Amino acid sequence: MALNPQRLAIFAAIIQAGSISAAALQLRCGKSVVSRQLAKLEEELGARLIQRSTRRLALTEIGELVLQEARRIERALANIEQLSGQYQQQARGLLRVSCSMAGRRVLVPLLAEFTTRHPQVKVALQLDDRMVDLIAEQIDVAIRTSNLVDSTLIARKLSDNPSVIVAAPSYLTRAGTPQTVDDLRHHACLLYAVGSRVYDEWAFQGPGGPYTVRVDGPLQMNDGGALVTAAAGGAGILKVPLPLVREELASGELVKVLAHLPLPPGPSNYAVYPARDFLALKTAAFVDFLQERLSHS
Repeated sequence: MALNPQRLAIFAAIIQAGSISAAALQLRCGKSVVSRQLAKLEEELGARLIQRSTRRLALTEIGELVLQEARRIERALANIEQLSGQYQQQARGLLRVSCSMAGRRVLVPLLAEFTTRHPQVKVALQLDDRMVDLIAEQIDVAIRTSNLVDSTLIARKLSDNPSVIVAAPSYLTRAGTPQTVDDLRHHACLLYAVGSRVYDEWAFQGPGGPYTVRVDGPLQMNDGGALVTAAAGGAGILKVPLPLVREELASGELVKVLAHLPLPPGPSNYAVYPARDFLALKTAAFVDFLQERLSHS
């Protein structure tokens, strides 16, 4: 029996998209075409792969096994495509990049320079604060400020990530300048929050080691860039990674607060990508470029 690999790819796309309709949109074809190809695949195999209902899809036992093999075929085809790119010795194709909302302030200005250097590469940037599944969502490289926890991924360090405490001169004129860590308890502090979790404990480095101080304030946001904008507007005091406020510090929109107090280093910035036998030139070129531009920033 000779299976049609295109039908296997469509089957995998259905599972990834979550429905036949969503897969049809992703594949840019009619829903009936996707349904028909799935039915033909099931007919060829003599087994039902997906249990369908009006609300959801569920893989059968054999469907789980076939999906694993279909994804192996996808990876093999991707490796063949990358081999071709390696042979051509030119970075080309669509590069899918994932980055946090806050990280866009550092990354986005670099994309124009990268695409100028590599005119055959198109970059599709996805901004998302959740932990994206690179393999399932077909992301080539993600920029993360965290430690590597998934052993199936490769991480290359891009830069350290020191923190600073900043405020606008207008806020300090109005509310006064804190001189000690305890003074922060009486100031409007701008807080990063995701869902129900609020990061209201700021870490400091003392003679006896790191310690934290609980702070509070009128604004909570899940976007570091928005917090920087609020701080520059005089809304309060912000503890933030230095790369996110370099421009504002240089222009004087923000100034350092409690600069004499050492802060513990934050997690470094990494480029993370799936482990593959053959790394696409477009991915390797992008990671090399980021290391070049960020390692000394």
